[in-house]
Amino acid sequence: MKKYSVRNLLTKYWHIVFALYIPFYVYIFFTLENTDYEKTTIIHMPLDDIIPFCRFFIIPYLVWFIYMASSIIFFFFYSRKEFIRYAAFLIIGMTICLAMYAIFPSELELRPVDLDTSDIFGYLVSVIYKTDTPTNVCPSIHCLNSFATHIAITKCGFFKKRPAFIWLSFILMIAICLSTMFLKQHSVYDVIGAALLAILLYIVVYRLFPLTKERKR
Repeated sequence: MKKYSVRNLLTKYWHIVFALYIPFYVYIFFTLENTDYEKTTIIHMPLDDIIPFCRFFIIPYLVWFIYMASSIIFFFFYSRKEFIRYAAFLIIGMTICLAMYAIFPSELELRPVDLDTSDIFGYLVSVIYKTDTPTNVCPSIHCLNSFATHIAITKCGFFKKRPAFIWLSFILMIAICLSTMFLKQHSVYDVIGAALLAILLYIVVYRLFPLTKERKR
């Protein structure tokens, strides 16, 4: 029983402290969502008008939640080092996004005026539209976290020996990013912004400040 004492578990899994960021993020995000800005920047580029609305992309858009949750749980138990790098990428990235939303408020005018909710796909899109307003969009946190997750997977030794998982992650990442544009949740600018931020964070987290290997227990 000593092996499973609270003290031993906290010593082994002390990195759960990163979960304290979640309530902070949720509070700030919804505070910004409900802020009535006097002036916002409309995010739009000509390519946005070429990309058609497609309600079927709600599938990869919602798969994002499974993609994120399963990856976080895996890294938490698989490797403290890998989890800390992954968590640092997510936390720094989302914090930068929140700061940009506060300093440079942005919004979209891309959503279809008449949304067909006669089937499950259209209904789910309407739910997303109601819960996530077309404000504070650039860069896209949805895309940024997808990039972060795929990078973490490609850098992980477990998946390097199992390339099929890396390819699956890559396909999911691309599908998720496309879904944000085909559902008119984000502009192409938002996705590009997320990609540029992901490149910067990759350099900082994985190149400039690499963590030393954990001692074998």
